[in-house]
Amino acid sequence: MEKEQIQQAVNLYLAEKGYERMALEAAMFDMDGVLFDSMKNHAYCWHETMKHFGLDLPEWEAYMHEGRTGAGTINIVSMRERGHEATEEEIERIYHYKSEMFNQCPKAERMPGAYELLQKVKASGVVPMVVTGSGQKTLLERLHRNFPNIFCEELMVTAFDVKYGKPNPEPYLMGMEKYKKAHHPQKGEGFRDVLSKNSFIVVENAPLGVQAGVAAGVFTIAVNTGPLPDDALLSQGANLLFHSMQDFCDHWEMVVECLR
Repeated sequence: MEKEQIQQAVNLYLAEKGYERMALEAAMFDMDGVLFDSMKNHAYCWHETMKHFGLDLPEWEAYMHEGRTGAGTINIVSMRERGHEATEEEIERIYHYKSEMFNQCPKAERMPGAYELLQKVKASGVVPMVVTGSGQKTLLERLHRNFPNIFCEELMVTAFDVKYGKPNPEPYLMGMEKYKKAHHPQKGEGFRDVLSKNSFIVVENAPLGVQAGVAAGVFTIAVNTGPLPDDALLSQGANLLFHSMQDFCDHWEMVVECLR
């Protein structure tokens, strides 16, 4: 990608939102499929679990539902296959089976290029954050082990922080609010409305995550680390698209220059 393409994407965003310039302070990263190469495990487990219960969810389709709650994914498939939503008992049984299968999978490695990118992000004075729909109890320890000295707990949004998951913008709105409290405690309630939309970027790999970032009004960068066509992400409003975390890492200097 050429610098002119990046600058054009930034200019289009600024024109759409009515800002004169970006004032980048923080980058909000999704976790599965962005920081960790874990989506192939999720996709395999969803496919095998649905098959076990007499339902069909192709592995590629699991990427389309990434970020949705487990119950939401189960109900979409149930409506399509059976014409009605699953009962609470069915949802609990299906999701428990999927979780047990996922826990037996080999631990996902960090996404190639992710740590190098995060080091560049931090060195450039941009604060890295995590905004994930995951509720893993070992999440913080896992992040510290794989990305030492990058993230801090007060700047993380997990499934425990929000009522609505992606594609609802709440996770990213919550991330901006947490950043405000940690770095601009003197600002009033209007801070989010005045500054946040041009002070943050979102980094996502999933259509629902891109929807959430765009709905939150944030410049959203898609990283296509899965099997979906680029249009599955661009059609949801992604401002820029890279084909891997390494690709994004290689272009970070151009991106941050244009965003400043």
